[in-house]
Amino acid sequence: MSYIEKKYRDKINQIFKELPTLERVLIKTLNQKSVKNIDEIAKLCAEFNKNINLILKKYYPEVKEMNDKLVIKSFLKFYYDLIDKLTDLVRNTENFQKIDQEYYNTLIAFIEDKENLISGKYKTICTKELTAFYDQDSRNNLEKILAEKLKRRSREFFTFGSMEVEINKIASIAGASKIEIKPVGTLDKKELDSAQSIINIALDNDQNGEKLHKIGEEIKKFLVSKGYKVVHKPGKVITNAVLLSDN
Repeated sequence: MSYIEKKYRDKINQIFKELPTLERVLIKTLNQKSVKNIDEIAKLCAEFNKNINLILKKYYPEVKEMNDKLVIKSFLKFYYDLIDKLTDLVRNTENFQKIDQEYYNTLIAFIEDKENLISGKYKTICTKELTAFYDQDSRNNLEKILAEKLKRRSREFFTFGSMEVEINKIASIAGASKIEIKPVGTLDKKELDSAQSIINIALDNDQNGEKLHKIGEEIKKFLVSKGYKVVHKPGKVITNAVLLSDN
């Protein structure tokens, strides 16, 4: 073990030894079960957050020994969840000015069960995470999965995500009353072999189809701006990755 690794591991352990003092103050404050104490709880939350960030950003990256990493990571998992719970408490108190008594009891029980959670639940989770990251077979499998995802992404225009959100937004702003996204069928594949998805668009009171045509043009412009080849025919827009058509 290097000098810097030992030094930073010791600093992490020292912080973990000091945090129970904050925990005792927090439990005492929570036991009062009053929204008047929310500012104090917020300050304690900030103090936990500051210490955990110091460990995570400065000290933990230098720790290489697996057993040390497991112990530290298990403690960090507990404090991540504690900070999330405190943040949620502060937010709810600010919004509603009233918290159910059981909410406080549950949070207190969580803190008091710290040792069991760290040695049980969080250690199990962290063991799996570290094994998946450092085990060579697991890393090879992960690399295969990532490679396949990248390969699929090169063939597909979008799945459920930001691109779908943008296309929905474009269609809605242009006046579409309904938009449905689904995988292409065999017949659609004949028009464009690389097509992966079809977008059905519905529009009320558009007898001559002019508005649908404009919506198709708007979607076409968006797809072209993202680097896709697009052909807009009556009733449909076809790209090298997506087939779009109107109802």
